[in-house]
Amino acid sequence: MNFENTLIFAQSLDQADPLREFRQDFLFPNQNGKPFIYLCGNSLGVQPKAAREVLNEQLNNWENLAVEGWFEGETPWMFYHKKLKKMMAPLVGASAAEVCPMNTLTVNLHLLMVSFYKPTSSRFKIIMEAGAFPSDQYAIESQVRFHGYDPSIAIIEVAAREGEYTLRTEDITSAIAENGNDIALVLFGGVNYFTGQWFDMDAITKAGHEVGAVVGFDLAHAAGNVPLKLHDWGVDFACWCSYKYQNSGPGGISGIFVHEKHFSDAKMNRFAGWWGYQEEQRFKMEKGFLPEAGADGWQVSCTQVMPMALYYAALQSFEKAGFMEPLREKSKSLTAYLFFVVNEVNKALGNEQYKIITPITEADRGAQVSIIAKQKGKEVFQELVANNVLGDWREPNVIRLSPVPLYNSFEDVFTMGALLLDISKRIL
Repeated sequence: MNFENTLIFAQSLDQADPLREFRQDFLFPNQNGKPFIYLCGNSLGVQPKAAREVLNEQLNNWENLAVEGWFEGETPWMFYHKKLKKMMAPLVGASAAEVCPMNTLTVNLHLLMVSFYKPTSSRFKIIMEAGAFPSDQYAIESQVRFHGYDPSIAIIEVAAREGEYTLRTEDITSAIAENGNDIALVLFGGVNYFTGQWFDMDAITKAGHEVGAVVGFDLAHAAGNVPLKLHDWGVDFACWCSYKYQNSGPGGISGIFVHEKHFSDAKMNRFAGWWGYQEEQRFKMEKGFLPEAGADGWQVSCTQVMPMALYYAALQSFEKAGFMEPLREKSKSLTAYLFFVVNEVNKALGNEQYKIITPITEADRGAQVSIIAKQKGKEVFQELVANNVLGDWREPNVIRLSPVPLYNSFEDVFTMGALLLDISKRIL
């Protein structure tokens, strides 16, 4: 498509957008009586209007049923997670049995590593992306130390080539192959939080399995953002938060994926709790852990009803939209338009003040554009916020902008670009 940097053109794209009505399903923060142009869904999604109603329903159940709410009412809490599983599965390309909502992201990463990081004296290394989100780095370092290894030896980080910002798939797969005899676990992000690069998860999984390693992913910036096929790719395990692109609220509940090929492994280690015990026998309170079938067997503590209610409200929008395929089609166009608009700002300024470090190739990115501001980046960002455009800032000089297809418009992108140009002319 030949884009135009005009309001009329942006509005024409919005009129042709089959998802445009979904914007009305969300609430936006306001400043000085005006709603923000919200481009920060990569960090925290906005509130679905359905959230308050669904949460109030469970508060009413608590008020009127109290402890009987676990088994009584229209949505007994004992089984509430099962409503979510059917809606979560299409977002990550899995069966309902392979996914489960529980805990928070890094807690789940630790629980899954208990099962899937099984180091031996000859095969104990973990290979990951350099520049992964700090929580992943800390979790992996602590797991390695827990098993008695030195992180500087046991962790292999694949970095971008000198002068580049993103990783090449061939460099990742080559590093896996070269260190194959030493690798116990390949653990990558699905989408890198800083650059917005969507890794070739299929190729990484194949490379890891070819050397006999287990392969897992942190999908914090991928789930609800890009189409995933975890089952078909043969990924061993994954986990994600739900409060970014999936809009489940701050600190919202996490999700896990465990491939069904592992369900019959009776020798698999796990940190057990009573909610992962076989459902039909759970309240007999007997000794000797017997896991529930599927991903549900990794549960530890009882259902977090209120966070699950908020996640349920958020997932309704995905279900109504047809899950990831239509969202991805809009996302590709919306993000491409953001690329175009930022480059138009650079043209008007006569230099590359804003260097885009997110891959330009559609297959290598999701709904995020990361921009290095070469001069006065923090001041530019603060001026955008003062003018009701909210992205986010990452030190030392990166502005991340994430146009989310469920609630952002092409007009949002155009208006951001016009403001960015005006601000740049004033303060640079």
